Amino acid sequence: MAATRALPPAPPVQRPRVLVVGSAFASAAAVMVFVALIGVYLSQRADTLLAGEAWLPQGLDIPLQQPTTMLFTLAMSVVTMQWAVSAVSNDDRINSYIALGTTLLFGVATVVMTTYLWSLMGADVSADPQAVLIYAITGGHVVMLVVAMAFVALMAFRALAGGFSARQHDGVTAAAIFWYAMVAVYALIWISIYVTK
Repeated sequence: MAATRALPPAPPVQRPRVLVVGSAFASAAAVMVFVALIGVYLSQRADTLLAGEAWLPQGLDIPLQQPTTMLFTLAMSVVTMQWAVSAVSNDDRINSYIALGTTLLFGVATVVMTTYLWSLMGADVSADPQAVLIYAITGGHVVMLVVAMAFVALMAFRALAGGFSARQHDGVTAAAIFWYAMVAVYALIWISIYVTK
């Protein structure tokens, strides 16, 4: 009688990556909104400059030190966010907690620096249409940053509860996608509003 061999067990079923795909679509939508807002800003600025007028009114001053500090802070947060994704995918819980916490700390620092920059600008929304555009774009970015921080915090709590492993880490990856989109939007804001003024 011939010996029968048992087949190896089937690999575990891969969970669909709905959260990653949804995060990618939400990120793309947010980027398109900001590209449209910055397009309006640049169009208004070009029309004003072609008319021979100054774009920024007398009382509106946009320093460059704070926006550049925010750019480098967000660039560092990209590194820590990728560190978190790598740590979760390697089942390294301690490093994933540290990386997610550091990313949130960089986000809080950026929000604080943005509000400080607003206090330095001295923009009058009731009198200057330029101030309305600047506050709409930078305020929208702060909202996007707060949403990204909430997303990262939620995924950090799920990681603390043991919801992610090397096989299932789509939540942290989805948060990272949205975080990277937020940083890319800020880089666009930095070059179009703060640098070129």
